[in-house]
Amino acid sequence: MDSGRLEAFSDGVIAIAITLLVLDLRVPEIDGGVSLATALGRQWPSYLGYVTSFATIGIMWVNHHALFRLLARVDRNVLYLNLALLLGIATLPFTTSLAAKWLRAGDDARLAMVIYCSSMLVIGVGFLALWAYLGRHRELLRDEVPPGTVARALRRTLFGPAAYAVAGLAALVSPVAAMVVCASVAAYFVRPGQHDGV
Repeated sequence: MDSGRLEAFSDGVIAIAITLLVLDLRVPEIDGGVSLATALGRQWPSYLGYVTSFATIGIMWVNHHALFRLLARVDRNVLYLNLALLLGIATLPFTTSLAAKWLRAGDDARLAMVIYCSSMLVIGVGFLALWAYLGRHRELLRDEVPPGTVARALRRTLFGPAAYAVAGLAALVSPVAAMVVCASVAAYFVRPGQHDGV
């Protein structure tokens, strides 16, 4: 089947997930003698979570588009693998909110960031599974896709799940460092891979 419906559905899920992130940004409650600047400053975990997750989802959308640009058609397995990927993306508003709320709360911060990193790991594995499947089913690709494109993309994509696993372990020591690692993964995937466009 043509990939158009799947892309449109995916775009819708991704657009909703990226939009829901903003709901965690709130006008601060100001109590006795606290300035607006101080109250806004206290909400820094929400800003950090928002920027990290917004950038991550946006970059995932760009790379998802690049992946689907290579497809001539999709089969049932691609539909299911894409759903697994979207499952992870759709959880990001919740896990971002959780991480932002608990980022400064000791052991609870560690748990919140492990959960956040786990949702990122699910997404990374989702991309990895899609690329691995396409590597075994070249008939789904456009004829003009150069040989080796999927293999290069698969190798490059391995960085995501590996880094998210490291971030999850880092969260046990420093939740803020784990968030920085997650942001670094997003930065890594901003630029397309060399020679493969994804």
